[in-house]
Amino acid sequence: MSAGRTPATGGRRRRRSPEVAEQEIITAAEELLRERPFRELTVDEVMRRTELSRPSFYVYFRDRHQLVLKVAERLTAESFENADIWYQAAGSGREVVREATAGIVSVFERHGAVLEALADAAADDHEVEVAYRGTQAFFIEATTRHLEREIAAGNMLPCNAEETARALSIMNEKYLITVLGRKPLVEPDLVVDTLTTIWVRTLYGDQA
Repeated sequence: MSAGRTPATGGRRRRRSPEVAEQEIITAAEELLRERPFRELTVDEVMRRTELSRPSFYVYFRDRHQLVLKVAERLTAESFENADIWYQAAGSGREVVREATAGIVSVFERHGAVLEALADAAADDHEVEVAYRGTQAFFIEATTRHLEREIAAGNMLPCNAEETARALSIMNEKYLITVLGRKPLVEPDLVVDTLTTIWVRTLYGDQA
């Protein structure tokens, strides 16, 4: 069983809570997505990376599409938690742009290969694309509302908040997938410096 994990002694699989079992499947899917695109992901391969039986997969997930959406949901929540540092900043947000950016970069540093696989999946699978576009729209909307607050408070240069949010959010996503995806190209610290400089100079008109 070189391709998977060895079941518990005597062929009996140890019992685990539904939450633990579901997480084990999600973790196995993430491991595989680091190695190959979504279109090559199969239920058989995912379950061989766990100590669960193949039929157990369908207790928790309808199909591999629902599984990959669950992976995306978890990583999106982690990314938003870091972006929220800036969204919730009191007063001028420029001081916390670097902190929020560093947090988001750390997510890509750990999960960049998986996030690249999810982006690829959106191009091949309608269900994944809908969820992917929804996540993208969520970040753009949250960023738009924050830019509007910063402009109204006089903390930021006037601009079209929605289109600026769209441009910066999509730039972030594409850049991070390119430089910290399956084959990282740039050191994370330089990525943080680059993105912080772009956001601060674009929004606040001064140096990061």
